[in-house]
Amino acid sequence: MAAQPTAVPRARTAGQILAGAARAVDPALRQAARHLAPPVRRLTDYHLGWTDAQGRPATVPGKALRPALVLLACQAVGGRAAQALPAAVAAELVHNASLLHDDVIDNDQLRRHRPTVQALFGMPAAILAGDALFFLAVQTLAQAPEPLCGTGLQWLTTTVQELIDGEYADTTLEQRPDPVSLSEAAAMADAKTGSLIAVSCALGALAGGADARRTAHLRDFGTHLGQCFQLADDILGIWGDPAVTGKPRLADLQARKKSLPVVAALSADNEPARELGALYATSRPLGSGELERAAHLVEAAGGRDWAVGQSRHHLGRALENLRAADPAPVAEADLTRLAHLAADRTR
Repeated sequence: MAAQPTAVPRARTAGQILAGAARAVDPALRQAARHLAPPVRRLTDYHLGWTDAQGRPATVPGKALRPALVLLACQAVGGRAAQALPAAVAAELVHNASLLHDDVIDNDQLRRHRPTVQALFGMPAAILAGDALFFLAVQTLAQAPEPLCGTGLQWLTTTVQELIDGEYADTTLEQRPDPVSLSEAAAMADAKTGSLIAVSCALGALAGGADARRTAHLRDFGTHLGQCFQLADDILGIWGDPAVTGKPRLADLQARKKSLPVVAALSADNEPARELGALYATSRPLGSGELERAAHLVEAAGGRDWAVGQSRHHLGRALENLRAADPAPVAEADLTRLAHLAADRTR
């Protein structure tokens, strides 16, 4: 009798990959949230999309990118996704803690097409909810098996410090009257966004038993992926469709954010860059017409083209590092799709 051909796994779309990761992590994430005191949990359940403002069950899913990276990095080095589940939960908790604090820092009123925690419950509530999720992430890894509760916990706490440093740098760059260099802006983006994406990949590799070489390549894959993600985020912050992103249009320009496309535009030696610099130097709020003009000037000065080019560059570097990690084929295919999604996303 002839041997039956080996079944080849059907390729998944990026959306299917993220949805699968969300399904895998959700029960453990909800179990971790049970450690929170009920008043705080009301806030975090709302932020995580599990309830509405009245506490009734709801479904408002996040992207689940970081948990997906943790699980896939583990599988890429020959591990089982279950081995990396505590790290996936911890990464998602840190990410959501940072979002709660981001909304306070930026005074954002909308996230995922509905009011933010601070808009509904106030700034103190949002700050404390974010604090709770940060410490819950630490608790989750501290209770995990080795090496996650040792080396993994050290990596995560170091990453949180880097994330905080990047967030603080972001706020100080907004207020600086002197020019901000592209290297400063890139370092800020690497700390506030790239660090958590990088450690998500590294934690997955660690859980899967990878050696130092493969772990380093997967961490570098995540570092470059983080730059792609931040560049896409900055592009969407100026030109994104609010109906898709769930965030107000041109809010980054109203806040005078020194995002990567803006810094690239301001660094150019042309008339649009000088006009943009004059608009950014004003202390009064910009009107709707001025905000539209500022968006046009960023593009005319070359900021958007620069950001797209840099995204292509970092995508290439990310995929080089992924291949160098000698990943299992199915996990490599999924990670490659997520890399393209991060570079080309619309929300």
